[in-house]
Amino acid sequence: QVQLVESGGGLVQPGGSLRLSCVASGSIFRISTMAWYRQAPGKLRELVAAITSGGSTDYSDTVKGRFTISRDNAKNTVSLQMNSLKPEDTAVYYCKLTLFDARDYWGKGTLVTVSS
Repeated sequence: QVQLVESGGGLVQPGGSLRLSCVASGSIFRISTMAWYRQAPGKLRELVAAITSGGSTDYSDTVKGRFTISRDNAKNTVSLQMNSLKPEDTAVYYCKLTLFDARDYWGKGTLVTVSS
């Protein structure tokens, strides 16, 4: 069984920063991609950023230049540094892990609220 636990969410003012972290534990073998998704109220879940085992990254156009994804393969962690936050970044942020055998695992999410 694989568990993902996100942390770092909270309330921040527009223009502020937050850093999300996700730690994976359990029967983990050969992690391929780690990613962050988000889901705002009334909207579909969307990809925010992803990072491969080799360090290649991909970002949604809406966060490019403001968010940075990173991972520590030795610790099975992935982080998301979010700068210049906007009210439209308000959402529940989910961590997703994909193994090389294509199995996906999701965290329970952490709420980010951007408001003055």
